[in-house]
Amino acid sequence: LVAGWALSSFAGGVVKRLAARSPRIDPTIVPMVQTVTIWGIRIFVVVAVLARFGVQTASIITVLGAAGLAVGLALQGTLQNIAAGIMLLALRPLRAGEYVSIVGKGEGTVQEVGLFLTRLEQYDGVHLSLPNSSVWGSTIINYSRNPARRLDLELEVSDPDRVEEALASLRTWIE
Repeated sequence: LVAGWALSSFAGGVVKRLAARSPRIDPTIVPMVQTVTIWGIRIFVVVAVLARFGVQTASIITVLGAAGLAVGLALQGTLQNIAAGIMLLALRPLRAGEYVSIVGKGEGTVQEVGLFLTRLEQYDGVHLSLPNSSVWGSTIINYSRNPARRLDLELEVSDPDRVEEALASLRTWIE
């Protein structure tokens, strides 16, 4: 039991270090992955030690499964937000620092994509926190993803000969 407990802490530390070094894993989920690793090993170790002492573990595993189901049903909305948060972190339709619009919910610069909430800062400085399930279930318009965007302008020109001169000056202004 003591060796398993120490092994779980060691494995959690290894997972944390490996995940923190990887550029593909978001730092937001590193503590969650570490905790799941530690407690997954610890639960397995406790059940294995009880089985070694002759305790019937089938009923314990059944109780753990039923408790997991009960907790899952009680936290259904929270688990939905966590699942949506994982999808947002994995698929990355929005990242910190990008200006996005969540259709029907709000728009602003992404401050954080957490496990439960996505935080935006609107243009007027107001912070907007949206549950991940509502962000994931909405259309996301990302204005910052591409380095350049097209801007269509309709202009009325009274002197067609001056159009080329105006476009040349506009080009130098943009560059």
